[in-house]
Amino acid sequence: MDDTQDQAAELDVTEASEETQAGSDELAALREELAVAKQDVLYARAETQNVRRRLEKDMADARAYAATGFARDVLSVGDNLSRAIEAVPADLRSDEKFKGLVAGIEATQRELDKVFTQHGITRVAAMGMPLDPNLHQAMLEIPSNDAEPGTVVQEMQAGYMIRDRLLRPAMVGVARKPD
Repeated sequence: MDDTQDQAAELDVTEASEETQAGSDELAALREELAVAKQDVLYARAETQNVRRRLEKDMADARAYAATGFARDVLSVGDNLSRAIEAVPADLRSDEKFKGLVAGIEATQRELDKVFTQHGITRVAAMGMPLDPNLHQAMLEIPSNDAEPGTVVQEMQAGYMIRDRLLRPAMVGVARKPD
């Protein structure tokens, strides 16, 4: 019976060894699945964080630039106020009948400029500056001996920025060498 016991013991050891091997394989597979799941969770967290950052930026931009369309429309009002002031001849400015009208138009323009400043709308510098296609729109070339070619020598319409974005380019005349 000793042989039978030895064989039974060997079978038990073999079965235990096979079970241990199967358990080890199963454990390795579970560890691999766990590593993949951890990696997936990290990717999901990163993606969520990126989406949150994009959303916060979009919300900040929406707040900062929400009035862009309205501001573009109101710029023409400012242009008309400037034209109205420029259209009044100097001799009529001193006339008692027109003093109040001119003062009222100038006060309205100052108030509009104040509101623009409060909302981050600033005028683009143009006169005497080199032509910058990101800020200026060249409408014509003007022969000039006094200014360097490519320099803005006439501003037909003021340009404006809203914070760091161009709201409307300045329409300008640019110097060129005379023929």
